[in-house]
Amino acid sequence: MEFIILGLLLLQSRSIYELRERIDKGINLMYSSSTGSIQAAIKKLLAAQHITFEMRVDNGREKKIYSITPQGIQHFMQWVNAPNETSNIKNPDLIKIYFMGFSDREVRERNIVLQIENLREILSTLELVWESAKITEVPESGRDIANYQLATLDYGIKSIRFNIGWYEELLDKIRNGEI
Repeated sequence: MEFIILGLLLLQSRSIYELRERIDKGINLMYSSSTGSIQAAIKKLLAAQHITFEMRVDNGREKKIYSITPQGIQHFMQWVNAPNETSNIKNPDLIKIYFMGFSDREVRERNIVLQIENLREILSTLELVWESAKITEVPESGRDIANYQLATLDYGIKSIRFNIGWYEELLDKIRNGEI
């Protein structure tokens, strides 16, 4: 979570609410978060002097606006420039599939149908973001950042499409009595 916050603050200073809002608009598909996890990461980043804040009044209310420090930029750049670590790709949904043989046949089918519907909703949202991004004018200074954000969006769209296909095959096998 801390590198997500540092990256977002590198783009612009933000309040916790604005961080949460930005995470909810896309990053949450890659990384699960809660307000509590954001607050815990901010506390850790403040203690490490990777971020700072200033109080601002907005519509009569005081807000903490967080900014990245030079130490925070250095910490973020060390992380972003390091080679990716190969990690175990974990999909918690597969645990339920693994044990699905314990549930009733009707429940299995219903849950797979619901999963496909949920994935289609996510795909629809990502495709809308993609269409919007294609027509958004990005200044030259931000093109590299935008290109890699779009590459991540492309990965998400392709992953969701794969998952929909996989669940549809599973549903067909259930309905055809193959499993």
